[in-house]
Amino acid sequence: MGSAARNRRAAGLGLAALTALGCLAACSSGGAPTGTSQAAGGGTHTIWDPYPQYDGDSAWAGLLKACGARAGVTVERTAYDTSDLTNKALLAAQQGNAPDVLIVDNPVVSTLAEAGVLTTTRENKLDTSAIAPNLLAAGQSGDDAYGVPIGANTLALYYNEEVLGKAGVDVASVKDWASLTEALKKVKAAGKKGITFSAIGTEEGSFQFLPWFWGAGAQLTKLDSPEGVAAVTLWTDWLKAGYAPNSVINNTQTTSWQEFATGDFAFAENGTWQLANAEKAGFDYGVIPIPGKDGGTAPAPTGGEFVGIPVQKDTARYATSQKLVACLTDTGNSLTTTTTLSYVAPTERVRSEQVAANPDLKVWVEAVKAAKGRTSDDLGTKYPKISEPMWAAVQAALSGSASPRQAMTDAQTAAANATQ
Repeated sequence: MGSAARNRRAAGLGLAALTALGCLAACSSGGAPTGTSQAAGGGTHTIWDPYPQYDGDSAWAGLLKACGARAGVTVERTAYDTSDLTNKALLAAQQGNAPDVLIVDNPVVSTLAEAGVLTTTRENKLDTSAIAPNLLAAGQSGDDAYGVPIGANTLALYYNEEVLGKAGVDVASVKDWASLTEALKKVKAAGKKGITFSAIGTEEGSFQFLPWFWGAGAQLTKLDSPEGVAAVTLWTDWLKAGYAPNSVINNTQTTSWQEFATGDFAFAENGTWQLANAEKAGFDYGVIPIPGKDGGTAPAPTGGEFVGIPVQKDTARYATSQKLVACLTDTGNSLTTTTTLSYVAPTERVRSEQVAANPDLKVWVEAVKAAKGRTSDDLGTKYPKISEPMWAAVQAALSGSASPRQAMTDAQTAAANATQ
């Protein structure tokens, strides 16, 4: 692929995509304006979002103002870092000072719902019928949804065309774990490095491990299943064979990307938010979905935010809040929203428009179609209590302090005790 093709690929999702899970590798820090109290019947509605990198002159801020005008109110926006927003929202709810509209990272929705902070889409008559079920599931608890996904991003495999070419690897041959491992073997034999990823002992490591875990057919309620052990074994075997560097144990998604950007690696697991950096890397690259163990596209965890309506003492405010959420998420406006935020749209119709405008987005659309919310399967607030022992198990196996089987057995025991 030439540089022109690379430019088109990078242009598809804009400069740097936002990401879920504590702004993994993409979001910048920034201050936030002070929130204000809710005056019943006033002409101002407040929106809190996790996008401080977009200032008041940005396209995102302009979109919020336009949605306010459409709803007949002035929008007062407060932008917090994702790591701060959850605590701010919980505190505001306790003080009876919640914003009218809240945009939060999708794994946070279950936490806020359980705390009684959010209303349901049913209560506020928000239409979710066109939303992809796998994306909506990240914000569901039981039969209720507590917001509408504004868009999604996820993980895939970036590859270096030159490295693969010199190793005699046709990327089209990579369809499952066996063929990917064979490609890594050829790359190493050619004197280059195989694959880099993030296996750090934080949620970031779980985020990157989940496509392999789910791609083996494993379930988060049974970490020590043969499928779960197979996923840890795959990564462990790659390190033992020298197909992946020992640095993955401490890699964040940012440092993993920096390794790939050296031009020495054939593959890197990373997300849509690295597209701008991919263009700057100086070599021809491509993207393929993460393969499942026996083929097909592995389910990767969804990144992206939900737009919800917090509980208000003055319920008369809900009608206008509903208009604001509808404006940001309805199918007619979704192309503008997802383009502004550099996301894959949550509806099939708008995804088709995105791919029609840029065919290089097809691989990301396919990855999002196969993606899965970390709190899906009605795990909700149990997920963090499962994720922590899971990432600890990966660390133990990769470091050699425990076998993959023992590591996952210990993780299942810890997760079962934590979620009882």
